[in-house]
This record gives sequence, C-alpha cells and structure tokens, in this order.
Amino acid sequence: MAIQKPTLPKGTRDFGPLQMARRNYIFDIIKDTFKLFGYQQLETPSMENLSTLTGKYGDEGDQLIFKILNSGDYLKDVSVADLGAGAGATLSKVSEKGLRYDLTVPFARYVVMNRNEITYPFKRFQIQPVWRADRPQRGRYREFYQCDADVVGTDSLICELEILLMIKQVFSQLGLNDYAIKLNNRKILTGLAEVIGAAGRESELCVAIDKLDKIGWEKVQEELIQRDFEQAAIDRLNPIISLQGSNTEQLDFLSTFLATSEVGLKGIAELKEVFELLTKYGEDEKFVDFDVVLARGLSYYTGAIFEVKVNNVSIGSVSGGGRYDDLTGVFGLDGVSGVGFSFGVDRIYDVLEELNLFPEKQLEGTKVLITYFDEEGKDYGLMVLNQLRNSLISAELYPDAAKIKKQFTYADKKQIPFVIILGSEEIEKKQVSLKNLLTGNQSSCTLEDAIIEVKNLIGD
Repeated sequence: MAIQKPTLPKGTRDFGPLQMARRNYIFDIIKDTFKLFGYQQLETPSMENLSTLTGKYGDEGDQLIFKILNSGDYLKDVSVADLGAGAGATLSKVSEKGLRYDLTVPFARYVVMNRNEITYPFKRFQIQPVWRADRPQRGRYREFYQCDADVVGTDSLICELEILLMIKQVFSQLGLNDYAIKLNNRKILTGLAEVIGAAGRESELCVAIDKLDKIGWEKVQEELIQRDFEQAAIDRLNPIISLQGSNTEQLDFLSTFLATSEVGLKGIAELKEVFELLTKYGEDEKFVDFDVVLARGLSYYTGAIFEVKVNNVSIGSVSGGGRYDDLTGVFGLDGVSGVGFSFGVDRIYDVLEELNLFPEKQLEGTKVLITYFDEEGKDYGLMVLNQLRNSLISAELYPDAAKIKKQFTYADKKQIPFVIILGSEEIEKKQVSLKNLLTGNQSSCTLEDAIIEVKNLIGD
C-alpha cells in the first residue's frame, strides 16, 4: 500500500509555535483594549443553518459559503429529477448547514434570539475563524480569523469616538506610529451626489472615485462618463478631488459646497461632533484624517465609515468599519442601529513582520530544563520540577536517559534560558547547579536561591 503524503486543504495553513506566539501577542493586545472599553466577548458556532446565512451576502457571497453535507445517507431525499434540475434543486435536500462566512450575520442572529436578555447598548467583541470558498491567493485564505467589535442599540457618536481611541490604543501598543485612520460619512457621499446633479447615484459615483489612488482622476472621469454621468456633473467634483487642509478646513469648505444638501450637512455635523468629542476626551487628531472620497460598505453603512492604512508597507487596509441603521432587519427585528469595525489580524501580522516590530521575547516557553546523569538524578529532578512549577516557573525535566550534551542541545533548540544540572554531588548536598545559557555563568546553590535567581532574570 502506497504511503499517502499529507497535505493541507488549499487556502488553509498551520500556525507553528512561533506564529502562534506572535498571533497571541496581537490578539492579547486587541482583547485587553476591547475589555478596557467595556466590550464583552461573544462566541457563536462555526456552523449556522443555511437559512441564516443565505441571502445576506448577495448572490456572489452565497456562492462562497462552504456547505456541510447532512450526516448519514445525505442522498436519500434526492430524486433523479432533482439531479437533472441542477445544484439549486439538490442543495436543500443534501445540506441544511454551512460554515459561517463572517461574524456579523451570526451576531445579528444572536441579538435577535437574545433580545430580551441583552442590556442595551450592547458592546460585544468576537475573535473567531470564518470560511469562504474563495480562490486562494497571497493574502487571501479560505479560513481566516476575523476580529470584530460592535455596539448596538445606541446612536451616540461617543461610539465612533471610542473606535478611534481603540485603534489608536492598539496601534500604540503594537509599536505602529506611522498610519492613518481615514474617516468619512456616508451622508456626505449622498450629499455629493445630490449637489452635482446625480441624486441617488452615490454608489456608482463612489465605486469609481474609490479607484482614485490606483488609477488617477483622469481615468476616474473616463469611468464616470462610461457610467453615464454628465460632464458638467463630473466637473463639479473637481474641488473635491483636490481638497486639502486640516480636518476642520476641509469640513468647513464642504459646509459651503454641500449647502443645498440637507443630508450632506447632517454628515458634516456628525463628523464635526466626533472631532469635538476627541478634543473633550483629551486626545488630538493625530493619525485621524478626514477623507472625502473614502467609500466602503455602501450597501449597509449609513453614517460614519472608517478605514485604517499603515504607511510605507506593501499591505492594504488593516482595519475598517462604520455605522449601520439596521443590523437585524433581515431577521424581523427592526430599528437596531449600531456601529462596528474589525481588525485584520492576518494583515497586521504581515505589517509587524515587514517592519520588524515583533518583540524579541516571543516564545514564552520553558524557562528551566532539568538535566541529570542517572536514575537517582531523575528521581531528585522530579522533586525539583515540582518546586519550580509551584513557584510558577515554566519548567521541564528531560524525559529520557541521555547524554548530557543531548539534553543541552534540546535546551538550545527550544531557547530555554536556564539549565539545572543534577549530579551525585548536588544530590548529596541537596543543592542544584544552575547554568544561565545566555551568559554561560554556572553556580551551585540551594533550590530556593536558584528559584530567586531565575525569577529575577526572567522579570517575574
């Protein structure tokens, strides 16, 4: 029988100890920040009923949901006629569940199912994997983590303020100090469409304008003409495309530019209030840039929209979000508004790696390895091991009888900083030999003194 070579499903990956240590470094900073701001953690099942998932992501999104075959004889209800009619007719009879595509729809389902127990405003965060049957490519996986935080049940702009503050806090702790939180408001985009004479067409307008960074204003104008925008309307956009100045100066200019649009002026007022709240909180506008052409999630965002980019790296946006009016309407519960955003942990990982910002001490692993020469040393070593762990020092006893050189090689490869050596002399005197592998220093001492020395040097 041929030996099967193990492989991974396309678009998935393993995370070894080093990657896990680095990922947990990012997750821990994000989690601690969410908790500091009063967010509570939520987890939902990996699988949802297909009826919950389908119809929420558009036709294209529905195609990307991983379906789970019913257990047992999943073909028992399928007729020859069903097979002839194609996948649509067969699917409902062979699959009732699917892997979750994002964390937002499961969150909406949770809110509806628990609406009477939830305390509003409800601040939740969720860090879990999601699955998409996408074509794998660099930076795009079929299994990846999302890291979402949302507040539902309030229209207060303090929530928008807190998103800015959380992003700043996380990035500061990660050592990132060259980035931009781009901020806009969907109402301003609606207003822009109105004042140039293309009311109701902001989605088309924004799809084109969104490419400004990549293709330039001339090409964007060509695309707008192809989309049947009049040249006069496009010309009216000129001052917007070249808009510069501080956040306040840009918003003041827009107050005049959008003077005839009630909804546009409301968007400006909301953003001005967010900047005022930032000042009252005692923070400045550093890293926060108003961006009149920022457009994202136009089918569901209704107020503020955010996007975060780290400067001078090859990775795109690392975080984004916005305010929405109706999270739970698809499940029959109207009027639940909120604001949310997510951190792209995989992208943040790539940024920290590119900028060499991961801390040196990443593998918080074993601090002490106990080595010995014979059975007597092994028995004495078990008692030493117990004492070290009782002192909350991560320790291991080398499990097999082996040459001392082999035991030391193990310590080197696992980057264990201290080795305790137990020979007949140490056992007789009820002492240990402690060697610091970073400095090469070695001394004989009591176990109590060894514990104090290790604790001092590892900073506990």
